[in-house]
Amino acid sequence: MAKLKPRTLSGFMELLPAPQMQMERMMQALRQTYSLYGFTPLDTPAIEAADVLLAKGGGETEKQIYRFQKGDSDLALRFDLTVPLAKYVALHAGELSFPFRRYQIGKVYRGERAQRGRFREFYQADIDIIGDGKLDIINEAEIPSIIYKTFRTLGLTRFRIRVNNRKILNGFYAMLGLSEQSGDIMRTVDKLEKIGAEKVRTILQEDFAVPAAQTDEILQFLAISGSNQAVLDALERYRGRNEMFDTGLDELTAVVKYLGAFGVPEENFAVDLTIARGLDYYTGTVYETTLLDHPEIGSVCSGGRYDNLAEYYTDRQLPGVGISIGLTRLFYVLGEQNMLNPDLPTAPADVMLLPMCSDLTQPITLATRLREAGLRVLLYNEQKKFKAKIQYADKLAIPYVIFLGEDEIAAGTVTVKELATGQQQTLSPEEAIAVISAGVAARNEGSVIKE
Repeated sequence: MAKLKPRTLSGFMELLPAPQMQMERMMQALRQTYSLYGFTPLDTPAIEAADVLLAKGGGETEKQIYRFQKGDSDLALRFDLTVPLAKYVALHAGELSFPFRRYQIGKVYRGERAQRGRFREFYQADIDIIGDGKLDIINEAEIPSIIYKTFRTLGLTRFRIRVNNRKILNGFYAMLGLSEQSGDIMRTVDKLEKIGAEKVRTILQEDFAVPAAQTDEILQFLAISGSNQAVLDALERYRGRNEMFDTGLDELTAVVKYLGAFGVPEENFAVDLTIARGLDYYTGTVYETTLLDHPEIGSVCSGGRYDNLAEYYTDRQLPGVGISIGLTRLFYVLGEQNMLNPDLPTAPADVMLLPMCSDLTQPITLATRLREAGLRVLLYNEQKKFKAKIQYADKLAIPYVIFLGEDEIAAGTVTVKELATGQQQTLSPEEAIAVISAGVAARNEGSVIKE
């Protein structure tokens, strides 16, 4: 029979055990951090009814979605975690407590062209706070403080959370009489960093018929920079000309004030008027996070405030604020930049137990005792040469091996070998647990990412 050549589809990441452990560490750090802020974990189905996922779809979304028929059912794979969240909240609104705070780490699917660092199947890590009718501005300040805590926990320090408010932008364009074109303008200026001011100028004037004088005003406005207070002071000069602008400025001022109270240093966040976020559903504060030493990576965490999460599923007003980390892409680029900490253990076990006796009762009992003490134990009894057994532990980077033979059983001891140093000692089971636990704890010190 002819054998099929094993292969992984383009755009799908499949990791070997060691990098998979690194990815799991990143996810664990995210879960632990999100839990500190009172978020509950959520998991929604990867497959939904196509009409549910595409309620606000069309355009690029419909082109990229994986859609298929199963019997009479029209189904699709989720392309993000926000739309399933909207469905979930609309469906269970009567059973949830608001504000509803959830985090979700899950795979999403997009049938776009696979490129370096961009995938068709990838993990997103999202947090959202959903209100019932109203949602206080404090939540819009807490979200970037969670971004700060998350990135610091991962081991990053050289990053900046860039903050803006869509009401300021909408109000400013209304001052210029450009409200009808504001969506197109914001999607264009959102590319300012990538394509530069002159290309933005050309697109605004040639594609959207924005007069030259107003284009100049837009670019001058977006060029306002300096310290956060300096930017806010410059924006105050526009106050009183548009009610929406004034509301947005009040919100942005509050967010900046509260961010300081949340303990976020000013070097890690900046008011940036060029941040617009291209998606139309953002209505208030918006965020983008970049790594200062790797601007080529682009935004590694983005999101913002939206006024009605579930408008396509319910008449109930459900405003929210949230952010998303493209976890697979972030993991990929961190690996490319050699920023994943190689010193953190990736072994599947803390200790490998080698029975050196015919009756396995005592080794099994010892393995159980070690596991009850919180150690990860691999009980290895394959019929191979001693050298091959040690090589197996070494290849998996398991730090400790315990030998248990007739002599140790008779004496009530175990022999512990640390593979990295070759040091070997005979100890009581209690002493072995203490030695291995301390060594494992020392190896696990440090962050997932090294700058």
